[in-house]
Amino acid sequence: MFKFLKEKIKSWVKSSKDKVEEKTKEIKVEAPIKEKAKKKLSKQTTTSPPITPQKITEKEEQIPTKQVQEEIQQTPEKKGFFSRIKESIVGKYKITDEYFNEIFDQLELILLENNVPIITIDKIKEELKKELINKEVSKSDVEHTISLALKNAIYNVLQEPEEDLIKKIQSKKPFVILFFGINGSGKTTSIAKLANYLKTNNLTSVLAASDTFRAASIEQISKHASKLGIKVVKHDYGADPAAVAFDAIKHAKSNNIDAVLIDTAGRMHTKNDLMREMEKIVRVTKPDLKVFVGESTTGSDVIEQAKTFNEAVGIDGVILSKADIDEKGGVAISVSNAINKPILFLGTGQNYEDLKPFKKDDILRELDL
Repeated sequence: MFKFLKEKIKSWVKSSKDKVEEKTKEIKVEAPIKEKAKKKLSKQTTTSPPITPQKITEKEEQIPTKQVQEEIQQTPEKKGFFSRIKESIVGKYKITDEYFNEIFDQLELILLENNVPIITIDKIKEELKKELINKEVSKSDVEHTISLALKNAIYNVLQEPEEDLIKKIQSKKPFVILFFGINGSGKTTSIAKLANYLKTNNLTSVLAASDTFRAASIEQISKHASKLGIKVVKHDYGADPAAVAFDAIKHAKSNNIDAVLIDTAGRMHTKNDLMREMEKIVRVTKPDLKVFVGESTTGSDVIEQAKTFNEAVGIDGVILSKADIDEKGGVAISVSNAINKPILFLGTGQNYEDLKPFKKDDILRELDL
């Protein structure tokens, strides 16, 4: 994950550092030193006998006379004496608005190439501006400062769940989770993975085969249920999906089951009749959590899908399938920002165990920030 984006970001940080040193060397900002002490230090330096460059050491160059030291120490600066003297000699760079816009243009292209939409790029830009513009940075800290600012910007764009799902399910029985997405997004497999995740956390669940439209869909979810040792409630093909879900909830109440996981037919977000059917299922089941399952590798398309489903039925969270093979990774950064909803899990493989709770810190580690 993030193979392409990670390398591009590293290159951008390095090139930004080089540009800072090149473009801002003529606007060094001196650290404040008491004017009188500065004059004496200048006088002392100009009247000293000439010394060959080979014999000048950094220590000799930076330490003034004892008298000048005493005068500087009387200033109200909070920094130590040696750090103040070093800053006055070495100086700092100031990142101007003009310079920021120049280096951000390159970052914007990198993000666009890696499936990050404009709405998220603008948010990252806004966060970076707060961190960098008019900030004074010492030469040794330029690269670290830019990298840290980008890390904070991406961190603020990401959204993770405010409450652990296991705790939410434990607080209400049965806890009803409704899943939807387009055809081929990995929805049914993600449901099976979540059922396994609940099972490993000592929670019971029942599956509702409410996809009564797609050929072999009932057989697919039934096979998953059999492998996991979980009950599945199903009707015949062509049955009312809302009725199947209703019966699954009724079964859960009768058998003291913790969660109901409702599969639905994959539907294109542009098909109005299928979206209306989804609205009916929502009215009948009154789910506690509505989860959109999107395929990470489809890039910006999955973001548009999430927006449409959110407008139609309201999304509470997202599961991104196939995140492990998404080498660009822009969807993981931007989908939650685009719909203002958290990513709940990332699908990271083919096995039932390959469902990873989404954590912002994990994403930053993947990006090596």
